[in-house]
Amino acid sequence: MIRPELLGVAEVPEGPPLRLFRRGADFMIVLERNELMSTRMSGSEVALGTMTCDRLADRPAPHLLIGGYGMGFTLRAVLGRLGAAAQVTVAELVPGIIEWARGPMAALTDGCLDDPRVTLEMGDVGKAIAGGSGRYDAILLDVDNGPDGLTRPANDGLYGPRGLAAARSALRAGGVLAVWSAAPDPRFARRFADSGFAVDEVKVRARENGKGATHVIWFGTRR
Repeated sequence: MIRPELLGVAEVPEGPPLRLFRRGADFMIVLERNELMSTRMSGSEVALGTMTCDRLADRPAPHLLIGGYGMGFTLRAVLGRLGAAAQVTVAELVPGIIEWARGPMAALTDGCLDDPRVTLEMGDVGKAIAGGSGRYDAILLDVDNGPDGLTRPANDGLYGPRGLAAARSALRAGGVLAVWSAAPDPRFARRFADSGFAVDEVKVRARENGKGATHVIWFGTRR
């Protein structure tokens, strides 16, 4: 059995550090004893990107905000679907995540952060949302483990009434707020639907081959 190799530690503002491991050809980002993401389980992150783009098919030059980068699966999925006129802003709070993307995981990243359509903003995605009145056609949130914050308590504010109201204000008419979660959350689903969005809940398998754990993505269209 191949033992995992620790490649790096990244500090998280107001939260415990993240650790990057490699086992053979696989990478894992771990928070304490929790595996937050892995190259073995990218299906739902890819679906977050492709399913959002499908809902923007009538917009020739959409502007998307992705928070955060993670392992870049959602970003690469979005870039593969969007045309040359699209814009994608990536908000990432943890500098170490980007250092890993450009360092030990550079082959996986495949240059997506250097795509001319991409703007990288280091900082809290909540600030990007607050400063983006009517700016975005879609906001994709894959922050923490979903609405039930795990990495840092401040992330919970993105999914509360004020956070949802801010996201709605940052979207253009008919824009989409897409929220990834590792597990169902009926209370959040109700809160989302009560915040001025028409909400569609989709269950997606963790692996691209249709296997693995079941994750949840909510797509809310601004009314």
